[in-house]
Amino acid sequence: MKVNVIVKPKEAVLDPQGNAVRDAMRHLGMPEVRSVRIGKYMEINVEGEDADLEKRLHRLCRDLLSNPVIEDYELVKTNGARKTSQIRKKQK
Repeated sequence: MKVNVIVKPKEAVLDPQGNAVRDAMRHLGMPEVRSVRIGKYMEINVEGEDADLEKRLHRLCRDLLSNPVIEDYELVKTNGARKTSQIRKKQK
């Protein structure tokens, strides 16, 4: 089983790194950007799939991968399929 874990600051917590990225984006021609939140993304491959395993994964997210005082996490089970964005080269 593959799980994706997304950790990001709680809404009530200031995100100075996100604010710096937002300001840079505005400076680079994207004045529409209102806010940016910087977080962490992890892909975890595990063997098996049962209720106990999922409970242990949630405990791992809470105790190791996030700081529950200032961060929220989302654990998403996937089928292992990977989506890749298509990046176009700039034409000169």
